[in-house]
Amino acid sequence: MTKSELIASVAEKAGLTKKDADKAVNAAIETITEALVSGDKVQIVGFGTFSVKDRKARTAINLMTKEKIEVPATRVASFKVGKALKEAVAK
Repeated sequence: MTKSELIASVAEKAGLTKKDADKAVNAAIETITEALVSGDKVQIVGFGTFSVKDRKARTAINLMTKEKIEVPATRVASFKVGKALKEAVAK
């Protein structure tokens, strides 16, 4: 499902215009992004939890040249699936 398909589905299910659904979806994505950037986590009960995890610096190997390269530490977005979503997908 693409973002435009998601917007169309939200508009249909919520009885909104596509323009209003677009604003709602974009606002939700922007709010989640802002929370993650500030280091907060976003928990949607039954759906899942968005959070930020720190990855340590590490040494990797370039498989083509067998050369060792240093991969710097970084922060990455993470999503943990909620129980209700996990059960719905498993059916």
